[in-house]
Amino acid sequence: MYKPTYNNISKERVIQLLRALVSIKSPYFHEHEIMEFTNSWLNEHGVPAKIHSYCDDVATNFCGENVCGCIDSGKPGHIIYLGGHLDTVNLCEGWTKPEYDGYIEDGYMYGLGSLDMKSGCCAIMLALEKFIKNYKDTFTGKIIYQFASDEEGPYGLGTVALIKDNVDGLTDPIDFAIIAEPSAAFTESVHPNICLGAKGGYNYTIKLHGKASHAAIPDLGINAVDDAAEVIRRLRDISPVIDEHLGKSLQCVISVKGGGNACSVPDYAEIEVFRHCVRGESINSIYNEVEKAIKQAGIKSKWEIVFRQALSNEFDGGFVPFCTDPGNECLKTLIAATTKVCGREPSFSYFQSIGDFNHIGGLLSIPTVLFGADGDSFHSYDERVKIQSVVEISNSVLEFLKYIHLNNGRKK
Repeated sequence: MYKPTYNNISKERVIQLLRALVSIKSPYFHEHEIMEFTNSWLNEHGVPAKIHSYCDDVATNFCGENVCGCIDSGKPGHIIYLGGHLDTVNLCEGWTKPEYDGYIEDGYMYGLGSLDMKSGCCAIMLALEKFIKNYKDTFTGKIIYQFASDEEGPYGLGTVALIKDNVDGLTDPIDFAIIAEPSAAFTESVHPNICLGAKGGYNYTIKLHGKASHAAIPDLGINAVDDAAEVIRRLRDISPVIDEHLGKSLQCVISVKGGGNACSVPDYAEIEVFRHCVRGESINSIYNEVEKAIKQAGIKSKWEIVFRQALSNEFDGGFVPFCTDPGNECLKTLIAATTKVCGREPSFSYFQSIGDFNHIGGLLSIPTVLFGADGDSFHSYDERVKIQSVVEISNSVLEFLKYIHLNNGRKK
């Protein structure tokens, strides 16, 4: 096993902080305790931070919190964004290791959220602490850092609220963003891995309105469930859109509902679809292809296509795909920093699904990468993260900040 060239942030510090984060239960919609802890930890360690509170009155009636902050040198330079989420999925069955103890075995730390993505938040927090301690009076430019809630939930409310409120200038021009999601694990790539983009996606429902009749005389009715089956068959015939980096667009029927009345022709059915999209597609182009498929099905039911509700005027309810230019100068700097720390160049990948990072890299068009730890079993039992990979990510982010925000990385 190779040893990192630079080790400003020790394995002991990583274990200490990551174990503390893992010990706090934080499934989406239940993040208050971990937000309080993170805000306190940052401020106690010299990193300016605050709680950003928000309420969603459109879809969930949920009120939540994010932790955010920025350091501004007041001097010309790059504006860098560092981001992550502190919530987890709900605990599933099947665990054979302690879920919240930060249990360590064979170089891995186990626990819910240990990989996805308290490891990334830990890496950013320690990098910020070290950078501010050593360079707060000499750096240039500005660093924005945000730790969101509800990324794992149905709407990604935390990041939506940060954008809606333009917290710390999030919607202003930003040069580069690092989201510390576990890129190597997500894309099954060799660590260290820099993920240069991700597919987008939209959730839509096709609602079919037929006509009820007695099941003994079905010809007097219009069977909405039969029509749903015809529509699904036509959806399968839609040709995918191909992207040179993101691959092909995909659609998946995730729910079918209809009928239920005894001995009756069903007069209503609905088909719920998640549609992964690539660059060049939009909510309008997806609507048009679905409309065409329905018409080709030749159904008798009346129909409507309903996309998932947008939570604010800044969004259309979907996730915008994105790719970062491999020639981006800040990306080149991250590659150099990672190579310096890890002793080898990073691998590169593109993510095949969605996350809050789509709002940063897609909606806001900020050059964005996913750059995080290695491990396995995210969203499953016995989730674990390779501790050394967290150490390397944290030190790589620190070296990147030094390159970018000290004299040798000054933006002209």
